[in-house]
Amino acid sequence: MEIRRRIILRHGLATVGLVVASGLSPPARAEDAAGWNPALFKATSLEAIAALLGLELRHSADVLVDSPDIAEIGAAVPVALRSTAKGVDLLGIAVPKNPIALVGLFHLEPGALPRVATRIKMAQSSQVYALARTGRTLLFNAKAVKVTVGGCG
Repeated sequence: MEIRRRIILRHGLATVGLVVASGLSPPARAEDAAGWNPALFKATSLEAIAALLGLELRHSADVLVDSPDIAEIGAAVPVALRSTAKGVDLLGIAVPKNPIALVGLFHLEPGALPRVATRIKMAQSSQVYALARTGRTLLFNAKAVKVTVGGCG
């Protein structure tokens, strides 16, 4: 029994060593990932997010946010984003009244349908902003969501 365990451990460690040596292992920290900008998650407004991304901010009906008008629990508010604009390669969600305004960014592969659905935490009733990057422009649209029970606070 002991011999088998040692063989498995030896082969397992050798496999891990090969993966690390080949460069196939994931980055050790999220900050090391390409395109990571921790300042984005300290931004408190859409203008600041657009400036950090180096984009022009513009309101557009081509970006839509779908969420309930009233969220009974702020800890899990369903939100769906979609865009009909051409060339969208990034979708995002921002809630300025949250402790961290930028809730998430979703990078899209070329040709992917610009649609994302997730659940977010909301600290209080607020506008939920859908963001879409197309070229050098950050398009946005908003929807008011009323939170009746506390979320992230």
